[in-house]
Amino acid sequence: MNPSPTPVLGFSAASGTGKTTLMAAVIAHLHQVGLRVAAIKHGHHPADPDMPGKDTFRFRQAGAATVLFASRERWFLIQELRDQAEPTLAEQVNYLPGHDLILVEGYKNEAHPKIVVHRLASGSASLHDQLHHVIAVVTDDPQLKTTLPRFALDDTAAIAQFICDYFGLRTQSI
Repeated sequence: MNPSPTPVLGFSAASGTGKTTLMAAVIAHLHQVGLRVAAIKHGHHPADPDMPGKDTFRFRQAGAATVLFASRERWFLIQELRDQAEPTLAEQVNYLPGHDLILVEGYKNEAHPKIVVHRLASGSASLHDQLHHVIAVVTDDPQLKTTLPRFALDDTAAIAQFICDYFGLRTQSI
């Protein structure tokens, strides 16, 4: 299921369910216990990580196929695809060596373990019985029927512990 030596776990749900908020909170817990976590966000719409007027933006606009920005605090790489295919999740994972865990928002149809997020207020059906490789459900719906491990939306410490246990990750403590 996971060809990468680094464990990959997805958070999947309908739009507006709080995937990003939950994933950020779980990342914070995992970081607190000493794990180096990478995040991949799959978007369906183009997005710019740099701002108009900034040097990286100007270089891309001028036609640079790749722009790498480096500073003392961080670095980032922007690769313009133009007529190239979107990189697969496996290809993206290969760009992220040196991490204990890679969390993914999106790519719900890929073959990696997933936690499905379901919020009653979203009005959408839970995806837990529609997707493959689902290992747990995070929900506020007391009527949701599942035999999978189940967590409350605000129980990020328990979710982080479940992830560590699932992948056998060693931490300082949760």
